[in-house]
Amino acid sequence: MKETKIVLSEQDIPRSWYNIVADMPNKPLPPLNPATGEPISGDALAPLFPSGLIHQEVSQEPWIEIPDEVREIYALWRPTPMFRAWRLEKALDTPAKIFYKYEGVSPAGSHKPNTAVAQAWYNKQDGVTRITTETGAGQWGSALAFACQLFGIKCEVYMVRISYDQKPYRKLMMNTWNADVYPSPSDRTAAGRKILAEHPDSPGSLGIAISEAVEVAATNEDARYALGSVLNHVLLHQTVIGQEAIAQMEIAGEYPDIVVAPFGGGSNFAGLAFPFLRYHLTGERPIRAIAAEPTACPKLTRGVFRYDFGDTVGMTPLLPMYTLGHNFVPASIHAGGLRYHGAGVIVSQLLKDKLIEAQAVDQIDSFEAGVLFARSEGIIPAPEANHGIAVALREAEIARKEGKAKTILINLCGHGNFDMASYEAYFAGKLERLSLSQEEINDAVSKIDTPEIAG
Repeated sequence: MKETKIVLSEQDIPRSWYNIVADMPNKPLPPLNPATGEPISGDALAPLFPSGLIHQEVSQEPWIEIPDEVREIYALWRPTPMFRAWRLEKALDTPAKIFYKYEGVSPAGSHKPNTAVAQAWYNKQDGVTRITTETGAGQWGSALAFACQLFGIKCEVYMVRISYDQKPYRKLMMNTWNADVYPSPSDRTAAGRKILAEHPDSPGSLGIAISEAVEVAATNEDARYALGSVLNHVLLHQTVIGQEAIAQMEIAGEYPDIVVAPFGGGSNFAGLAFPFLRYHLTGERPIRAIAAEPTACPKLTRGVFRYDFGDTVGMTPLLPMYTLGHNFVPASIHAGGLRYHGAGVIVSQLLKDKLIEAQAVDQIDSFEAGVLFARSEGIIPAPEANHGIAVALREAEIARKEGKAKTILINLCGHGNFDMASYEAYFAGKLERLSLSQEEINDAVSKIDTPEIAG
């Protein structure tokens, strides 16, 4: 019998998070105060984040210890399993070896609790009683609702309108964990009312939802804000994925030539890729790390590298990143977690330095890949995860044509059990191909009125 499942014990849960900034040849540029254009200090983040997370956001330390209570909660679902995708390999008739790290076993069904639990814990240490956030497809909102419930913190979620309508069971999942969920843009905030006045039928975007959540946190002393991706401390927390994956690949007697993960803001990709990139950056073991994004929101493959706001209204600091512009509203694809206009600062710098790669995938191609995966491996992937699978299938096809036995590792970030409406639309032929023309890209980028980056 072929060995398929590679498991670790509870003792193998990582004891520290890995901070890739310590090993990067070019450190990320600092965030800027939009009013002055000057770099901001960690103190400027105090109205939004607890002190422990601010320290992690600016840290240059390679390893940051995971608090015991966080690690104990991780043990509810970690270590997560890894699988060798034998049946998928057979279906593809490829010499490539394909492995996937499965994060869908968490209570929320995705990788997001890795940072949600950590963020809730640090907020609890600072006495925070209420956390606001945004969510796209609902995976992040579900994870934070779960984490806040564990620590007795009130959770308030602004969910992108199109996903709020498409994914009602994600909303109910958050409600079950005692979170309040509002469709964004909403009439509860000045940011939401401004958008609704200009675009009454707006489908919403992560940038808009971030504006609403940040506004509530910034104007209420009892509240703090939590973000599910993009920021340095969020990417840091996800590195438990890659650390476990390294140990599991060692058990399998393999090491990946390529690691692939979906890309929205960066946490999914960073979680798997950063621990492997540590060996690449130090020259020990080369690897290709590929971020898979939608063609409907191609900031890595077609955006520009410059300072931009992390939200639509302009309430956040200016971040140096690949972006399509903070006013860009992507088409209403079903992979709601990937509909974000910009990329995390760390990932952006790594891409600029050509230490990682990016590929864009159309949503129909992504669902074709996801259905093949489900029929081969049994797990129905989330629409976001389908993008990573599609890129892995491309690389497996290249290996087949070249006759080379490459080893490919995918981050299967979550299951699609709450996303069956999107599969229904796919099977009914109701999905459309969505690729931006160069004119549309130029128009989006031309509206960016934030500072350019020299060189």
